[in-house]
Amino acid sequence: MPTTAPRLASRPRRKRSNWRSALVFLLPLVVIYAVYFAYSIVFLAQTSFTKVSLTFFNSIDVGWRNYELLLSDPVFTRAILNNLLFAVISIAAALTIAFFIAVALSAGVRAGRLFYLIFLLPALMPVSLVATIFGSMLQERYGVFNETLRAIGLDALALPWLTEPGLAFGVVAVIFVYLIGLPIMYYTADLSALPTESIESALIDGAGTFRIMRSIVFPMMRSTHVTIILSLLLLSFRALEVVLFSTRGGPNQSTEIVGSYVYGFATSAGPTIGLVSAASIIVLLIALILSLVQMYVLREKKK
Repeated sequence: MPTTAPRLASRPRRKRSNWRSALVFLLPLVVIYAVYFAYSIVFLAQTSFTKVSLTFFNSIDVGWRNYELLLSDPVFTRAILNNLLFAVISIAAALTIAFFIAVALSAGVRAGRLFYLIFLLPALMPVSLVATIFGSMLQERYGVFNETLRAIGLDALALPWLTEPGLAFGVVAVIFVYLIGLPIMYYTADLSALPTESIESALIDGAGTFRIMRSIVFPMMRSTHVTIILSLLLLSFRALEVVLFSTRGGPNQSTEIVGSYVYGFATSAGPTIGLVSAASIIVLLIALILSLVQMYVLREKKK
């Protein structure tokens, strides 16, 4: 008893020492977050209630006027809707194309290196570069795609891909579908950790490959599906480069997303910074709601 009492008494001291050490190491990170994130959000919130230019001089308090203008602007509403539509398209591609590619790579398909080159390499490249290449290839007059069609006698298929609203929307959607490298990585990593007993039993019972993928492997990766869905939803609101370097939000704002909408006002002349800040706050609130949903879903999955 005399020896155990000091040991028990020393445990709280060790815990306090560990907490102090942890705080010392975390303090620089907390300061960085406080300066670059907390201050930025507070600054945005304050600026969103003003009418001010990029110089931030002679600001005028306008109350909720900026938010009223945004919520009554059909272009801003269309930008949010486009964001959600592109997110749905990329999620659908991730849950189908990316899943099957990941399964094929995990199964050791012969064309594995080709799949890596086509889909995983762009995930390691800047999104702006990928979007610029697409925009250059699909130019109406001198784009590689249309020039190739004309060279093989298919002039009727050489269309104005970037200047017709429906076609331009389809081009941006294709870019979002093409950028599925990250979901492929998620699926490939999680497929290697799946238990193989159920798959082996299904093979013994004579189940086909497609049946095993649909009825066993796909349901077993439910948590991965949820992570990919919520991640792509959040990433869609940070996909400024996809639109800016391909269609620039046109034609007639048909491919406008929130990022390009904010960028357009931020680079225009006049006292528009308050409107930009208000739009940024709205996007932050949407991202916050999606993040809270993601945290809730993941916590429920762990339970």
